[in-house]
Amino acid sequence: MKALIVDLLFGLALLGGDLPEAYRSVSRLVFVVPDAQGAAAAWARAGVPIEAAKLLDGVYGIRVTSALFENGTADFIEPGTKGVLRDFMNAHHGGVFALVHRFPDAASLETELARLARLGAVPALDITWKDRGRYVFLDTYGPGKYSLALAMIPEHSVPMHSRRITQYAFVAHDIERVSAYWEKLGLPAMNYTHPDCSDLIYRGKPGTFDMRLGWQRHGPVPYEWIQPLRGPSTYYDHLEKHGEGLHHLAVNVSDMDRAIAEWSAFGFPMSMGGAWGEKGKPGSGRFAYHDLDRCCGIEVELLWNFNAR
Repeated sequence: MKALIVDLLFGLALLGGDLPEAYRSVSRLVFVVPDAQGAAAAWARAGVPIEAAKLLDGVYGIRVTSALFENGTADFIEPGTKGVLRDFMNAHHGGVFALVHRFPDAASLETELARLARLGAVPALDITWKDRGRYVFLDTYGPGKYSLALAMIPEHSVPMHSRRITQYAFVAHDIERVSAYWEKLGLPAMNYTHPDCSDLIYRGKPGTFDMRLGWQRHGPVPYEWIQPLRGPSTYYDHLEKHGEGLHHLAVNVSDMDRAIAEWSAFGFPMSMGGAWGEKGKPGSGRFAYHDLDRCCGIEVELLWNFNAR
Protein backbone atom coordinates (compact mmCIF):
# COMPACT_ATOMS: atom_id res chain seq x y z
CA MET A 1 0.00 0.00 0.00
CA LYS A 2 1.04 3.58 -0.65
CA ALA A 3 4.00 2.76 -2.88
CA LEU A 4 4.70 6.43 -3.61
CA ILE A 5 4.93 7.32 0.09
CA VAL A 6 7.37 4.48 0.62
CA ASP A 7 9.51 5.80 -2.24
CA LEU A 8 9.63 9.23 -0.64
CA LEU A 9 10.39 7.96 2.85
CA PHE A 10 12.92 5.25 2.19
CA GLY A 11 14.14 5.57 -1.39
CA LEU A 12 15.84 2.69 -3.08
CA ALA A 13 17.60 0.76 -0.35
CA LEU A 14 21.00 -0.66 -1.23
CA LEU A 15 21.82 -4.27 -0.57
CA GLY A 16 24.01 -4.68 2.44
CA GLY A 17 27.57 -5.96 2.39
CA ASP A 18 27.92 -9.25 0.59
CA LEU A 19 24.25 -9.92 -0.17
CA PRO A 20 24.04 -11.16 -3.79
CA GLU A 21 22.68 -8.99 -6.58
CA ALA A 22 20.00 -11.65 -7.17
CA TYR A 23 17.98 -10.28 -4.27
CA ARG A 24 17.27 -7.03 -6.11
CA SER A 25 14.39 -8.65 -7.97
CA VAL A 26 11.90 -11.49 -7.70
CA SER A 27 12.19 -13.64 -10.80
CA ARG A 28 9.19 -15.88 -10.10
CA LEU A 29 6.40 -16.39 -7.59
CA VAL A 30 5.40 -19.96 -6.85
CA PHE A 31 1.70 -20.47 -6.15
CA VAL A 32 0.37 -23.80 -4.90
CA VAL A 33 -3.22 -24.18 -6.08
CA PRO A 34 -5.77 -26.94 -6.72
CA ASP A 35 -6.26 -25.89 -10.37
CA ALA A 36 -3.19 -24.44 -12.09
CA GLN A 37 -4.88 -23.78 -15.43
CA GLY A 38 -7.85 -22.12 -13.73
CA ALA A 39 -5.55 -19.84 -11.71
CA ALA A 40 -3.60 -18.77 -14.79
CA ALA A 41 -6.82 -18.25 -16.74
CA ALA A 42 -8.02 -15.84 -14.05
CA TRP A 43 -4.96 -13.65 -14.62
CA ALA A 44 -5.41 -13.95 -18.37
CA ARG A 45 -8.80 -12.25 -17.98
CA ALA A 46 -6.90 -9.35 -16.40
CA GLY A 47 -4.56 -9.06 -19.37
CA VAL A 48 -1.62 -11.19 -18.21
CA PRO A 49 -0.26 -13.60 -20.88
CA ILE A 50 -0.10 -17.26 -19.86
CA GLU A 51 1.93 -20.29 -20.88
CA ALA A 52 0.55 -23.73 -21.60
CA ALA A 53 0.47 -26.25 -18.76
CA LYS A 54 3.50 -28.49 -18.33
CA LEU A 55 3.98 -31.72 -16.41
CA LEU A 56 7.23 -31.67 -14.44
CA ASP A 57 8.72 -35.13 -14.73
CA GLY A 58 10.17 -36.67 -11.62
CA VAL A 59 8.51 -34.31 -9.15
CA TYR A 60 5.57 -36.43 -7.99
CA GLY A 61 3.59 -35.59 -11.13
CA ILE A 62 3.52 -31.83 -10.48
CA ARG A 63 1.67 -29.79 -13.10
CA VAL A 64 2.43 -26.09 -13.63
CA THR A 65 0.93 -23.24 -15.64
CA SER A 66 2.56 -19.81 -15.72
CA ALA A 67 1.41 -16.19 -16.02
CA LEU A 68 3.88 -13.66 -17.45
CA PHE A 69 3.94 -10.32 -15.64
CA GLU A 70 6.09 -7.50 -17.00
CA ASN A 71 8.62 -7.90 -14.17
CA GLY A 72 8.31 -11.55 -13.16
CA THR A 73 6.56 -14.86 -13.73
CA ALA A 74 3.91 -16.50 -11.58
CA ASP A 75 4.04 -20.31 -11.60
CA PHE A 76 0.79 -22.00 -10.58
CA ILE A 77 1.55 -25.50 -9.36
CA GLU A 78 -0.82 -28.34 -8.63
CA PRO A 79 0.98 -30.34 -5.94
CA GLY A 80 1.44 -34.07 -6.12
CA THR A 81 0.27 -36.51 -3.48
CA LYS A 82 3.23 -36.00 -1.18
CA GLY A 83 6.12 -33.69 -0.45
CA VAL A 84 6.69 -30.08 0.63
CA LEU A 85 4.19 -28.55 -1.80
CA ARG A 86 1.43 -30.94 -0.76
CA ASP A 87 2.22 -30.17 2.88
CA PHE A 88 1.84 -26.46 2.11
CA MET A 89 -1.51 -27.04 0.40
CA ASN A 90 -2.79 -29.08 3.32
CA ALA A 91 -1.69 -26.47 5.88
CA HIS A 92 -2.55 -23.24 4.03
CA HIS A 93 -5.25 -24.20 1.51
CA GLY A 94 -3.33 -22.66 -1.37
CA GLY A 95 -1.59 -19.38 -2.05
CA VAL A 96 1.97 -18.19 -2.60
CA PHE A 97 4.56 -20.62 -1.29
CA ALA A 98 7.82 -19.05 -2.52
CA LEU A 99 9.51 -16.00 -3.98
CA VAL A 100 12.29 -17.01 -6.35
CA HIS A 101 15.56 -15.14 -6.91
CA ARG A 102 17.59 -15.93 -10.02
CA PHE A 103 21.33 -16.62 -9.78
CA PRO A 104 23.54 -16.38 -12.88
CA ASP A 105 25.52 -19.60 -12.43
CA ALA A 106 25.97 -22.71 -10.32
CA ALA A 107 28.93 -21.31 -8.37
CA SER A 108 27.07 -18.22 -7.11
CA LEU A 109 24.05 -20.32 -6.21
CA GLU A 110 26.13 -22.80 -4.20
CA THR A 111 27.98 -19.96 -2.46
CA GLU A 112 24.70 -18.41 -1.32
CA LEU A 113 23.27 -21.76 -0.22
CA ALA A 114 26.38 -22.30 1.92
CA ARG A 115 26.05 -18.82 3.47
CA LEU A 116 22.40 -19.38 4.32
CA ALA A 117 23.12 -22.84 5.75
CA ARG A 118 25.62 -21.29 8.16
CA LEU A 119 22.80 -19.01 9.32
CA GLY A 120 20.34 -21.87 9.78
CA ALA A 121 18.33 -21.77 6.53
CA VAL A 122 18.59 -25.10 4.69
CA PRO A 123 16.86 -26.58 1.62
CA ALA A 124 13.39 -28.02 2.07
CA LEU A 125 13.13 -29.00 -1.60
CA ASP A 126 15.82 -29.07 -4.30
CA ILE A 127 14.53 -29.74 -7.82
CA THR A 128 16.36 -29.92 -11.13
CA TRP A 129 14.47 -30.69 -14.34
CA LYS A 130 15.29 -30.31 -17.98
CA ASP A 131 14.40 -27.07 -19.74
CA ARG A 132 13.44 -25.32 -16.48
CA GLY A 133 16.68 -25.29 -14.49
CA ARG A 134 17.24 -25.81 -10.77
CA TYR A 135 15.12 -24.52 -7.88
CA VAL A 136 16.09 -24.71 -4.22
CA PHE A 137 13.28 -23.90 -1.78
CA LEU A 138 14.56 -23.09 1.71
CA ASP A 139 12.87 -23.90 5.01
CA THR A 140 12.10 -20.26 5.79
CA TYR A 141 8.30 -20.33 5.58
CA GLY A 142 7.61 -20.75 9.30
CA PRO A 143 9.59 -17.79 10.68
CA GLY A 144 9.77 -15.78 7.42
CA LYS A 145 6.21 -16.34 6.09
CA TYR A 146 7.38 -17.44 2.65
CA SER A 147 9.90 -19.89 1.27
CA LEU A 148 13.00 -18.10 0.05
CA ALA A 149 13.88 -19.86 -3.21
CA LEU A 150 17.15 -19.66 -5.13
CA ALA A 151 17.24 -20.74 -8.74
CA MET A 152 19.45 -21.08 -11.78
CA ILE A 153 16.96 -20.50 -14.59
CA PRO A 154 16.66 -18.54 -17.86
CA GLU A 155 16.08 -14.81 -17.64
CA HIS A 156 12.51 -13.59 -17.48
CA SER A 157 11.04 -13.00 -20.91
CA VAL A 158 9.26 -9.62 -20.85
CA PRO A 159 5.81 -9.70 -22.53
CA MET A 160 4.92 -6.87 -24.88
CA HIS A 161 1.70 -6.17 -22.95
CA SER A 162 1.16 -7.25 -19.38
CA ARG A 163 0.71 -6.09 -15.79
CA ARG A 164 3.58 -4.82 -13.64
CA ILE A 165 3.78 -5.89 -10.00
CA THR A 166 4.50 -2.87 -7.80
CA GLN A 167 4.37 -4.48 -4.36
CA TYR A 168 4.58 -7.84 -2.61
CA ALA A 169 2.45 -7.69 0.53
CA PHE A 170 2.30 -10.13 3.43
CA VAL A 171 0.19 -10.44 6.56
CA ALA A 172 1.71 -11.53 9.88
CA HIS A 173 0.90 -11.41 13.58
CA ASP A 174 4.27 -10.00 14.68
CA ILE A 175 6.13 -8.04 12.01
CA GLU A 176 9.07 -7.19 14.32
CA ARG A 177 9.78 -10.89 14.74
CA VAL A 178 9.59 -11.42 10.97
CA SER A 179 11.94 -8.48 10.41
CA ALA A 180 14.45 -9.88 12.91
CA TYR A 181 14.42 -13.24 11.13
CA TRP A 182 15.13 -11.83 7.67
CA GLU A 183 17.73 -9.45 9.09
CA LYS A 184 19.52 -12.47 10.56
CA LEU A 185 19.72 -13.89 7.03
CA GLY A 186 21.19 -10.62 5.72
CA LEU A 187 18.12 -8.92 4.27
CA PRO A 188 17.24 -5.33 5.27
CA ALA A 189 15.38 -4.63 8.48
CA MET A 190 11.90 -3.17 8.19
CA ASN A 191 10.82 0.42 8.65
CA TYR A 192 7.41 0.87 10.28
CA THR A 193 4.42 3.14 9.67
CA HIS A 194 0.88 3.41 11.01
CA PRO A 195 -1.24 4.77 8.15
CA ASP A 196 -4.05 7.24 8.76
CA CYS A 197 -6.66 6.00 6.31
CA SER A 198 -10.12 7.30 5.45
CA ASP A 199 -13.18 6.35 3.36
CA LEU A 200 -12.81 2.75 4.54
CA ILE A 201 -14.90 0.05 2.87
CA TYR A 202 -15.07 -3.63 3.80
CA ARG A 203 -17.15 -5.92 1.57
CA GLY A 204 -19.50 -3.16 0.47
CA LYS A 205 -20.06 -1.60 3.90
CA PRO A 206 -18.27 1.13 5.90
CA GLY A 207 -15.02 -0.26 7.28
CA THR A 208 -13.40 0.04 10.71
CA PHE A 209 -10.13 -1.78 10.05
CA ASP A 210 -6.71 -0.64 11.15
CA MET A 211 -3.21 -1.98 10.59
CA ARG A 212 0.45 -1.38 11.24
CA LEU A 213 2.86 -1.68 8.32
CA GLY A 214 6.45 -2.80 7.98
CA TRP A 215 8.41 -1.89 4.83
CA GLN A 216 11.31 -4.00 3.58
CA ARG A 217 13.19 -3.11 0.45
CA HIS A 218 16.14 -4.60 -1.39
CA GLY A 219 15.14 -3.70 -4.92
CA PRO A 220 12.70 -1.50 -6.85
CA VAL A 221 9.58 -3.40 -5.71
CA PRO A 222 8.86 -2.99 -1.96
CA TYR A 223 7.75 -5.72 0.41
CA GLU A 224 4.87 -4.57 2.62
CA TRP A 225 4.30 -6.43 5.90
CA ILE A 226 0.85 -5.94 7.42
CA GLN A 227 0.04 -6.49 11.09
CA PRO A 228 -3.74 -6.10 11.47
CA LEU A 229 -4.86 -4.21 14.58
CA ARG A 230 -8.64 -4.03 14.18
CA GLY A 231 -11.20 -5.61 11.90
CA PRO A 232 -13.07 -7.01 10.24
CA SER A 233 -10.69 -6.89 7.28
CA THR A 234 -9.40 -9.08 4.49
CA TYR A 235 -6.19 -9.36 6.53
CA TYR A 236 -8.02 -11.23 9.26
CA ASP A 237 -9.92 -13.21 6.63
CA HIS A 238 -6.62 -14.34 5.13
CA LEU A 239 -5.15 -15.26 8.51
CA GLU A 240 -8.21 -17.34 9.33
CA LYS A 241 -8.22 -19.27 6.04
CA HIS A 242 -4.57 -19.37 4.96
CA GLY A 243 -2.50 -18.32 7.94
CA GLU A 244 0.41 -15.90 7.72
CA GLY A 245 1.98 -15.28 4.34
CA LEU A 246 1.56 -13.37 1.09
CA HIS A 247 -1.77 -11.55 1.12
CA HIS A 248 -1.73 -9.56 -2.12
CA LEU A 249 0.14 -8.28 -5.14
CA ALA A 250 -0.27 -4.61 -6.01
CA VAL A 251 -0.58 -2.93 -9.40
CA ASN A 252 -0.67 0.82 -10.09
CA VAL A 253 -3.65 2.30 -11.91
CA SER A 254 -4.25 5.72 -13.48
CA ASP A 255 -8.04 5.86 -12.93
CA MET A 256 -9.23 4.14 -9.75
CA ASP A 257 -12.97 4.12 -10.46
CA ARG A 258 -12.42 2.72 -13.92
CA ALA A 259 -9.96 0.11 -12.62
CA ILE A 260 -12.39 -1.03 -9.91
CA ALA A 261 -15.08 -1.51 -12.55
CA GLU A 262 -12.65 -3.39 -14.82
CA TRP A 263 -11.41 -5.79 -12.15
CA SER A 264 -14.95 -6.42 -10.95
CA ALA A 265 -15.90 -7.25 -14.56
CA PHE A 266 -12.99 -9.71 -14.72
CA GLY A 267 -14.84 -11.66 -12.01
CA PHE A 268 -12.87 -10.39 -9.00
CA PRO A 269 -15.15 -8.41 -6.66
CA MET A 270 -13.82 -5.51 -4.62
CA SER A 271 -13.35 -6.70 -1.05
CA MET A 272 -11.87 -3.71 0.77
CA GLY A 273 -10.62 -0.21 0.09
CA GLY A 274 -9.91 3.28 1.32
CA ALA A 275 -7.81 6.40 0.91
CA TRP A 276 -4.86 8.17 2.49
CA GLY A 277 -3.72 11.77 2.69
CA GLU A 278 -5.72 14.94 2.07
CA LYS A 279 -8.09 14.31 -0.81
CA GLY A 280 -7.08 16.14 -3.97
CA LYS A 281 -3.66 17.08 -2.63
CA PRO A 282 -0.19 15.77 -3.58
CA GLY A 283 0.72 12.74 -1.50
CA SER A 284 -2.85 11.46 -1.31
CA GLY A 285 -4.18 8.35 -2.94
CA ARG A 286 -6.60 5.45 -2.92
CA PHE A 287 -6.36 1.68 -2.59
CA ALA A 288 -8.80 -1.09 -3.48
CA TYR A 289 -8.47 -4.83 -2.95
CA HIS A 290 -10.02 -7.33 -5.35
CA ASP A 291 -10.61 -10.92 -4.37
CA LEU A 292 -8.75 -13.70 -6.22
CA ASP A 293 -8.86 -16.03 -3.24
CA ARG A 294 -11.02 -18.67 -4.90
CA CYS A 295 -8.50 -19.33 -7.68
CA CYS A 296 -5.17 -18.16 -6.28
CA GLY A 297 -5.30 -17.76 -2.50
CA ILE A 298 -4.48 -14.03 -2.62
CA GLU A 299 -5.92 -10.63 -3.46
CA VAL A 300 -4.86 -7.85 -5.84
CA GLU A 301 -4.48 -4.30 -4.61
CA LEU A 302 -5.09 -1.43 -7.00
CA LEU A 303 -3.04 1.67 -6.10
CA TRP A 304 -3.72 5.19 -7.28
CA ASN A 305 -1.54 8.17 -6.30
CA PHE A 306 -2.75 11.74 -6.83
CA ASN A 307 0.57 13.07 -8.11
CA ALA A 308 1.17 9.98 -10.27
CA ARG A 309 -1.46 11.10 -12.78
